[in-house]
Amino acid sequence: MAALSGKSHIQSNSTMSGELLAMQGIKSAALYSGGKDSTYACAKAFEYGHEIVCLLTMWSENPESYMLHTANIEVTKLSARAMGLPHFLARTQGKKEEELEDIASALTDSKAKFGFDTIITGAIASRYQRERIEKIAKELDLKVFSPLWGVDQKTYFRTLVNEGYRFILTSISAEGLDRSWLGREIGSHEAEILMDLSSKFGFNAAFEGGEAETLVLDCPIFTRGRIKILRSEVQWHGYFGVLKILESTLEEKQADCGETSELKSE
Repeated sequence: MAALSGKSHIQSNSTMSGELLAMQGIKSAALYSGGKDSTYACAKAFEYGHEIVCLLTMWSENPESYMLHTANIEVTKLSARAMGLPHFLARTQGKKEEELEDIASALTDSKAKFGFDTIITGAIASRYQRERIEKIAKELDLKVFSPLWGVDQKTYFRTLVNEGYRFILTSISAEGLDRSWLGREIGSHEAEILMDLSSKFGFNAAFEGGEAETLVLDCPIFTRGRIKILRSEVQWHGYFGVLKILESTLEEKQADCGETSELKSE
């Protein structure tokens, strides 16, 4: 099993040309949470010539999962529709280490259904997550593609905003981040404030340590719509909290028409 990792920066088209040719036609499945990292990893995979045949989402019953994004995971159904990709949803109780068996089972089932040979991950710096995913992949004879691995996190965060990724914070659990950040869309101004807070309070700039979770509402690879939150509520517990999305919908992108069609999440 070969692990295909990203470079230590966001690559330009010119530096990618040889690797693009080498990766044309690879059938891949993305481990997908709806957050900024797994979404951007999909975008980079497309750039490298991958054919993404499905998005695999693990729905954990444990909000304290060491491996998995948990906030509003059900909204990934809309994310998949926005990208026009099949969505494979599997559940886990989220018990430490035992959830790895559930991930392996979900990969086995989705591989049998969609026929991929590579897993795409949004891992940036967490060796805990990367090593465990690579171990599972080796056992299942799958390759791993982690295009964001080792990126400069502050540069990456700014790149997301500059490239048109619209995302919000859906959970926070770090000193320096109060409830006012829940549900806030991150633009250039907010990104710089977060970078300053990261330096001041010492939390990971890309939230790789679970300091916050995100949900992408719109981005360049959402070609079939954008996510709109209709109803939500903040659940705050003193020093950490979650934005619970109660109702959401997929709006078509119709720049020349005032009307939109909507597809609600269940």
